Amino acid sequence: MSTASRKPTARLLTKPVLAWASWDWGSAAFNAVMTTFVFTVYLTSDAFGGETYASEVLGWGLAVAGLLIALLAPVTGQRSDVGGRRKLWLGVNSLVVALLTAMCFFVFPRPELLIFGVALIAAANIFFEFAGVNYNAMLAQISTPHSVGRISGFGWAMGYVGGIVALIIVLIAFVQPVVDWFGSNTADGLNIRLVAVFSALWFLAFALPVMFAVPEIPRQERADKLGFLASYELLFRRIKAIYRTSPHTIFFLLASAIFRDGLAAVFTFGGIIAAGTFGFELSEVILFAIVGNVIAAIGAVIGGFFDDRVGPKLVIIVSLIGLLIAGTAVLVLGASTYEVFGVQWTGDTTFWVFGLMLTLFVGPAQASSRAYLARLSPRGEEGEMFGLYATTGRAVSFLAPALFSLFIGIYGEQRFGIIGILVVLFAGLLVLLPVKPPAKVAPAVVPAP
Repeated sequence: MSTASRKPTARLLTKPVLAWASWDWGSAAFNAVMTTFVFTVYLTSDAFGGETYASEVLGWGLAVAGLLIALLAPVTGQRSDVGGRRKLWLGVNSLVVALLTAMCFFVFPRPELLIFGVALIAAANIFFEFAGVNYNAMLAQISTPHSVGRISGFGWAMGYVGGIVALIIVLIAFVQPVVDWFGSNTADGLNIRLVAVFSALWFLAFALPVMFAVPEIPRQERADKLGFLASYELLFRRIKAIYRTSPHTIFFLLASAIFRDGLAAVFTFGGIIAAGTFGFELSEVILFAIVGNVIAAIGAVIGGFFDDRVGPKLVIIVSLIGLLIAGTAVLVLGASTYEVFGVQWTGDTTFWVFGLMLTLFVGPAQASSRAYLARLSPRGEEGEMFGLYATTGRAVSFLAPALFSLFIGIYGEQRFGIIGILVVLFAGLLVLLPVKPPAKVAPAVVPAP
């Protein structure tokens, strides 16, 4: 039975939907706090052997993690589909992420512990992506073709809002505490190490509801006979079958891999550009991140609303065009001061206006991309499809960072790295344009296990 044959429900925010979105809310503690704004900044500080050296080690660690994700994600998704263990493996992987995050408490600010810290973050990234494969696949279980866009957008919005709340708590309790308490002690990096414990508990607490509210998928026949290596043979046969019966599904995976790399770069390098080009202090960067997450959450909800009415492809196209316009404005206006209708327009104004415009369009593009694939996935094979989604994304994840650095090298100024991000977004848009929308794509036929 395909997702298209299911009848829409009257209510959008059902108990399963709220429980599912709660996982996204909790995961923000790992995404925003651990890997973006707080713990990796701590890990690449001078205390670990110098910013340049520590950053290089972290980069290599995450590169190895990305390679393992690319190799293993489709098969782990496939095996959870076949074995009827999607919820089980979501829970197991989430627990492992929480444990690895909590272990970061033991990463004292010493050069000899850099490898240990990088290994923990890299391993947590691997299991987080594995959990994400099963989590995204659940979207088909809790939605219908009439609501998948809004529910996907709601999940992304919950993630952004969860990131806002977690960042605020971390800021006022650990980084710049408003009261003097045990967690505000900076000796031996105690406050930041306690942030790791906070993030682990936050993630684990909000990951629990989905384990009770969303039922497990049924087990498929012959599941016990499918060995691990045989899973790869089945995977390749299914990719060939999908390309033969539904080539636009493969085309979308390729297009989304490109533009999703550009979307990730917007957040990855946004803080760097804010500080380096526009002179933002750390507190201003965190404030921008909080406001940006609010705008991104609003954008994800609005995008989900239109997704269910005009389809995900149009939402993604409009979002990518909006991103290209906003990014070009940041690049062209730069950090210079202009007079607009008698009012001074400073570099700060440029980044606040057009930087927030970037975040407005990132949310809809991310949410609709997930909803797009959920609509294309054959019933019961969602885990494998989202595993491919993770793999294709990882396969090109070097594009935006490499082009960002290339254009900085060419022009000798940080803000020109924006050109690299714009090139990736534009390439993704061009590849997406000829891809048929889900309603016009023939359902894929995949061989049985």
